Amino acid sequence: MQAPIQSSNEAVIFLKGLGLKRKNQSVLEDIDLRIARGEFVYLVGKTGAGKSSLLKVLYQSLPFSGQTGLVAGFNLDQLHPGNRHLLRRKLGIVFQDFVLLDDRNVRDNLLFSLKAMRVRPKAEWNKRILEVLEAVDLTGIEHKYMHECSGGERQRIVIARALLNDPPLIIADEPTGNLDPDTSDEIIELLRKLCREQEKAVLLATHDYRIIHNYPARVLRLHHGRLHE
Repeated sequence: MQAPIQSSNEAVIFLKGLGLKRKNQSVLEDIDLRIARGEFVYLVGKTGAGKSSLLKVLYQSLPFSGQTGLVAGFNLDQLHPGNRHLLRRKLGIVFQDFVLLDDRNVRDNLLFSLKAMRVRPKAEWNKRILEVLEAVDLTGIEHKYMHECSGGERQRIVIARALLNDPPLIIADEPTGNLDPDTSDEIIELLRKLCREQEKAVLLATHDYRIIHNYPARVLRLHHGRLHE
């Protein structure tokens, strides 16, 4: 069992009284949440408890109500729908499904994302691709195609893609759901390393309590739309 990671005091997520209704049904209710830069946090709860809904609120794929909503320096209350892409550029989002382009190699997958973000000068693209591959321990595989990569390598590529714009916050929704236990451990160790060495805040939704036991950190539990420590 590894020790929890210590964080700084700078808040990357600060929510006060957040709520969410869908089809007149309450999905999230009175959510208060603060996550600091460099903090590693688990989000747990039964299927349908609202975990994915909360994550979607954070990257503004779902509307919400509440007193305050601050994510990665953006005030969600004042964020115009046309500027949501600016918030998402400050987030690294990792899903259970890899969502990689099978007809392109690793470099071209990452290049596609850099072009879509349009935030770094073109002259820096190749350098940044090599930097993020090194950060996830995949130096030298930039010319491999997806069918040549293992499940663990593909999830590392997804994490590398999430790092391209150097986000202060990584949101991971069941990132080990399709992986075997040993590979799952490698992915968690990688995320903890990024948290520790690059001061990324990590919010990780999971059903795998084995991971939580082996890699302890702060645990948030969603139950009937309410958040509990």
